Amino acid sequence: MNKSIIWLTIFFCVLIWSGIEPKDNFTWFLEVAPALIALPILFFTRKRFPLTALAYGLILIHAVILMVGGHYTYAEVPLFDWIADLMGSDRNNYDKLGHFAQGFIPALLAREVFLRLEVVKPGAWCNFLICCFALGFSAFYELIEWWVALFSGEDAESFLGTQGYVWDTQSDMAMALLGAVVSLILLPRWHDRLLASLKKVEGSRG
Repeated sequence: MNKSIIWLTIFFCVLIWSGIEPKDNFTWFLEVAPALIALPILFFTRKRFPLTALAYGLILIHAVILMVGGHYTYAEVPLFDWIADLMGSDRNNYDKLGHFAQGFIPALLAREVFLRLEVVKPGAWCNFLICCFALGFSAFYELIEWWVALFSGEDAESFLGTQGYVWDTQSDMAMALLGAVVSLILLPRWHDRLLASLKKVEGSRG
């Protein structure tokens, strides 16, 4: 089966499940909105600027994380309630997984764009700028959460997912930065091989 069909099947199956009687309709919309915005972008750039299989796979994982969080709200994902009980904690930390992914996955995407468009050469400066991008992306998302809270009032509480933690915003950005660093430690060799293969395919077409 075509990889694109598999990708889309998983995306829409999880999206449909997520949208069936979510915990809070407004929160569901806010959480899945980034995935819904990303989908047409990926569609319209698939021929002009196709990504590596790794990038597409990570984007799908991130979309699933968003949809699961949208269905239950980030503070009430059952598996992470169970983990919290097991560890003797009162806090559901699914949101921290989401913010870790918010650094881990955009870092890989930034690396792909930087290297393919030759924005910067591979190395320390490239990694530094990728971390800056991931941290800036996370900070901008925190600003969006703040704006939503201002305009919608109490309706945004489930979207914010602070669970009474006063340092939630700072810890969210710290998790995104950690995700970016881990991504740059674990993925570059695999990513470089995929970029080389993609370059050969594009060269043969050209």
